[in-house]
Amino acid sequence: MGNDFDVAANNYDANFTYSEIGKAQRNRVYHFLSAEILNTNPLHILEVNCGTGEDALFFAKNGHNVIATDISQNMINLAKKKDVTTSVRFFQQDINTMTNQPFSEKFDLIFSNFGGLNCLSATQISAFFTISEKLLKPKGKLMLVVMPKDSLWERFYFSVKGSFKDARRRKSNLPILVNVDGIKVSTWYYNPKDLISFAKGKYNTLFIKPIGITIPPSYLEPYFSRKKDLLNVLIRIERLLSSKFWAKYSDHYLIAFQKK
Repeated sequence: MGNDFDVAANNYDANFTYSEIGKAQRNRVYHFLSAEILNTNPLHILEVNCGTGEDALFFAKNGHNVIATDISQNMINLAKKKDVTTSVRFFQQDINTMTNQPFSEKFDLIFSNFGGLNCLSATQISAFFTISEKLLKPKGKLMLVVMPKDSLWERFYFSVKGSFKDARRRKSNLPILVNVDGIKVSTWYYNPKDLISFAKGKYNTLFIKPIGITIPPSYLEPYFSRKKDLLNVLIRIERLLSSKFWAKYSDHYLIAFQKK
């Protein structure tokens, strides 16, 4: 899988990070994180699946101490090039082999953005919840942005194309091969109740927020880059829809836990 994302790394920022849709979805994540991140004392943060480091640098610019990891060495290399202040410690790490051994500290927050955990099977996510608990300080927080099973945009997009099987592909409990810059990546989808089940006994649920209920998925960027006025309307509508009810129907959702 590391090699798969090494290939995707070359176009990741152009196709998502700096795209209009990518920026809009990321701003929603930051909006919901702001009370937890921007208005607190400096935190020790571990980011997993950090990609090209956009979020790690955001945390660091807001005064936090950040370690950021990704399975892809190419992603890490690109992230390091962005970090002109060398304020983030980036290194390659497979989330499936992560233990507490590489880290000399415990964390206030563990963060994963934009579906990194969707590359894990149920067994692997269960193991991640176990190790994350060991890596967190007492009352530490786990904040995850995940793709749910019931995305309305996904159903609409594939139904319009006449691909009715694909319109319901997220409902499967089996891995789906998803195209990431020409590479087929095994992907699982999890509704909030699924992650709450994995967290049972270890974490309390703090909040659940939709990310991309009216803001479209990134694969629609070619269309919406020509329809910026329409995209801006959708962004404004999204600001009105922050109830957890919408989470499982969004492109992604943010779920926050606190260690018991």
